[in-house]
Formats: sequence, structure tokens, C-alpha cells
Amino acid sequence: MTLSLGLALSACCGFRVFVPLLVAAVAAKLGWLPTSSGFEWMGTYPAIIAFSVAAVAEISAYYFPFIDNLLDTVTTPASIVAGTAISASTFVDFDPMLKWTLALIAGGGAAGVIQAGTGLMRLGSSKLTAGTANPVVATGENVFSVVGSLLSLLVPVVMAIAFIVLIAILLYYLLSRIKKAATG
Repeated sequence: MTLSLGLALSACCGFRVFVPLLVAAVAAKLGWLPTSSGFEWMGTYPAIIAFSVAAVAEISAYYFPFIDNLLDTVTTPASIVAGTAISASTFVDFDPMLKWTLALIAGGGAAGVIQAGTGLMRLGSSKLTAGTANPVVATGENVFSVVGSLLSLLVPVVMAIAFIVLIAILLYYLLSRIKKAATG
């Protein structure tokens, strides 16, 4: 169960870095989300305040065309770090070596693949519409991040499976684009 929860929350970090962290922090504070040793700080008021400010700033910045594309260069590595951290925080009673290995591969990988996919979608939107459709893309990402994070707490196994399918589709698309670029 904690593996599914960690994977699902970390995948949401690929849509927005700080929204899943905020949702996890509030859930930890309310006692709905047990955190692994060393991550008790997530359920504190300072963490909730910091994640709230960061989430609002991140969400707001994505509504400015071309700044959103620049922001993707920063949020791609940040989403991998956040995905790794949030999944590690949920892996209660795991051996530390296993916890961090799974967190990096599954959590960081899930966040990174989804962030790459959304970044390419925004880049395509910028090319096709000169950035005018980017706020629509940003709104979709915000909805996926918020709703996905909340559903990850409620039905983690279902959300993990849904995100695994989405990641497989994105990987297929990304790899086919790379192959097409290499051959053509």
C-alpha cells in the first residue's frame, strides 16, 4: 500500500512539484499519512506554510507564456527530487537501502517522466499557438496535480496503476520521438 501511495504521489510531482508535497504535509499533520523515520517534519506547520507559498508561486508562474517553458527547465530536476523525497517519506518500515533505491527509481523516475511529457506538451502548445493555449495546459496540469494527489491518498493502488499506464504511454511517445529524430 505504501509503495502505491509513494508512486502515485511522486507521479503528481511531475505535474506540479509543490502541490503533492503540500497535500502530503497536510495529510501528515492530520494523521492521515504516516511518514517514515526522518520525515516527521513534513507534518509541521512550517512545512505546510513553505509548501503553500511554493505551490501558489509555482501555479501562478505557469500562467505566463514562455516563462512557463523556462520554468520547466528548473522544475524537471526539482520534480525528480520531490518525487524521490515524497515516495521515501511514505515508505514506512522499509530497509533504508531498499527505501531510497525504490524512491529514486520509482518515485523520481515517475515524476521525471511525467514532467518531461508535460514539458513537451507545453513546448508544442507554445509552437502551435505562440503560447496562447499554455494557460489551458497549465490548468489541466494543476487539476491533475491537485486531484491526483487527493485521490492518491484515498485510492493509492488505483492511482498507482493509472500512473503506471500514463508513464508507459509517455515513455512510448518520448522514445518514438527520440527514434524519429535520430533517423530522420
